[in-house]
Amino acid sequence: MLTSTQIQKYAEVLLWGIKAARKKTFKKNEIVLLRFDPPGLSLAEAVHGLLLEHGFNPVVRPGGSSVMEHNFYARAGKAQLAFVAPGEKELMEKVNASIYIHAPESLTHLSDIDPKKIGTALLARKFLRDITQKREAEGSYSWTLCLYPTIELSRKAGMTIKAYANQVVKACYLDREDPVKEWNTIYREVAAIKEWLNSMHAISYRIESDKIDLVIRPGERRKWVGVSGHNIPSFEIFMSPDWRGTEGRYYADQPSYRSGNLVEGVRLTFKKGSVVESGAERGEDFLKKQLAMDKGACKVGEFSLTDRRFSRISRFMANTLYDENFGGLFGNCHLAVGSSYADSYDGDTEELTKDMKKELGFNDSALHWDLVNTEKKTVTANMPDGSKRVIYENGMFKC
Repeated sequence: MLTSTQIQKYAEVLLWGIKAARKKTFKKNEIVLLRFDPPGLSLAEAVHGLLLEHGFNPVVRPGGSSVMEHNFYARAGKAQLAFVAPGEKELMEKVNASIYIHAPESLTHLSDIDPKKIGTALLARKFLRDITQKREAEGSYSWTLCLYPTIELSRKAGMTIKAYANQVVKACYLDREDPVKEWNTIYREVAAIKEWLNSMHAISYRIESDKIDLVIRPGERRKWVGVSGHNIPSFEIFMSPDWRGTEGRYYADQPSYRSGNLVEGVRLTFKKGSVVESGAERGEDFLKKQLAMDKGACKVGEFSLTDRRFSRISRFMANTLYDENFGGLFGNCHLAVGSSYADSYDGDTEELTKDMKKELGFNDSALHWDLVNTEKKTVTANMPDGSKRVIYENGMFKC
């Protein structure tokens, strides 16, 4: 599906990702956790070799098969669902970076599983994510993830495996002589857009399309972030707003596969920051259960915009990493219900305590679900002096 040359280039981009994403410079003998789904073995092998060449200590964690994952949720009791293996906490306290290669054998194998059981497992492991988020804020940890093309992904996206793999190659710039150079260029150009956005100090943003009329309020001590090395590929520029200021209606025209369920045509209505009405053209019952997972699941954790000039993704890919970075004719925006990102705080994230997050309106949840809209849209900034400024139109930032 990918040539040996493309796989090697992919591995180099992933190494760039963890280095770009970390505040502090890496040192030799630091620990990198390498996780991968079984079909992604060839890429994992290339990454493993590269990590050793650069003096890292890889910790390899192959993922289970789709049958094993189904077995777990279908047969595990409550205590087993919440079980965390000895050593997991200690590893998260010591690991310096994580690379995950997502290569699913199936997207629907959990469709018959009660979402509450999946939620129980997620909640039980949330403390591990909290540990790595704290260490990331300190600059001692970074992460990236990517997608390896599989037959299942191509089928669900309505493409041949060759066409799907070509989309992956284009999206990650693996068809270029030096993909890392391309990513460094994107990194610099997006940095200029973020600087422009953050210089505005907008009070709120209004997003308008045929089916969206939504107001997002950044709140205090916020900044736009993105293209940081997290996620390969990633072109989005996003923030975690004050969830309490979200008002209006949102629509996701991109389908979404989550926990074995296909959800389409998601409609959300927000009032005083929380979802008060929800519906979907397909998967509505699953949607409502996800929004009820915990107290923060029905609130906003992220708002994002992607500029079509950077993204070469032009097809639905049946994978959130790609779909939330869709370029196409009009770029995209996406709204995530659930947990927020601390790196949207405009100060030193090390000082951001749990109480401060609550006071500033950073949402907390075991859920983080990106819901994507690719319609033609306009995003307008409402400025402190009462003026309005269009910042995004026809899929591009207006700087």
